[in-house]
Amino acid sequence: MEMTEDKNKNLEEHLADEPMNPETETRENPEAPEENPQGTGEAEELKGEDVIEMKEMFKKKKELQDRLKKAENENAALKDRLQRLSAEYDNYRKRTQKEKEGLYADSINDVVKTILPIMDSLEASLQVEHADLPSMRKGVEMTLGIFQDALKKLKVEEVSTTIPFNPNFHDAVMHVDDPALGEKEIVQVFIKGYQREDKIIRYSVVKVAN
Repeated sequence: MEMTEDKNKNLEEHLADEPMNPETETRENPEAPEENPQGTGEAEELKGEDVIEMKEMFKKKKELQDRLKKAENENAALKDRLQRLSAEYDNYRKRTQKEKEGLYADSINDVVKTILPIMDSLEASLQVEHADLPSMRKGVEMTLGIFQDALKKLKVEEVSTTIPFNPNFHDAVMHVDDPALGEKEIVQVFIKGYQREDKIIRYSVVKVAN
């Protein structure tokens, strides 16, 4: 009996002196955190660097966005200015072209107005009988034909007198009362009128029935 008690005592002393198994300790205290002061410091340092890097990245992104917005605004302003200049130039070109055409038309009208009396004289000479001078008459007819061709090339034509009297084309210097004639009918043409396109160079001088 005494021997058995001694054996048990020696066994207890042996277990007390033996170091504890880590796995046994972990199982006995599973919630105990693993201490690693050095690892925690490195993690905090990396996290701080990431925050700084992200701040720099967002700052650069904001700067790029601002520069892009500024460039877009400048581009829109330049585009608007270009469109305005283009429209102004187009209007200027059309205006100068119209003025040029007007000057050209006025120049032609002035020239025609100057030489029309010559044509009037040629036509008047044809109304006189020259039985003894047939060759002269033929020469006048040829000259008159050349003159009329020149007017056609300049787009100049006679004002029509087959239509009723129109103050926009005719100048009435005489009136006649005749029941056989229609109202505003042109009875006689004293001086032929001429026009170029829709512009009157000279009004027809006529006699009109009332």
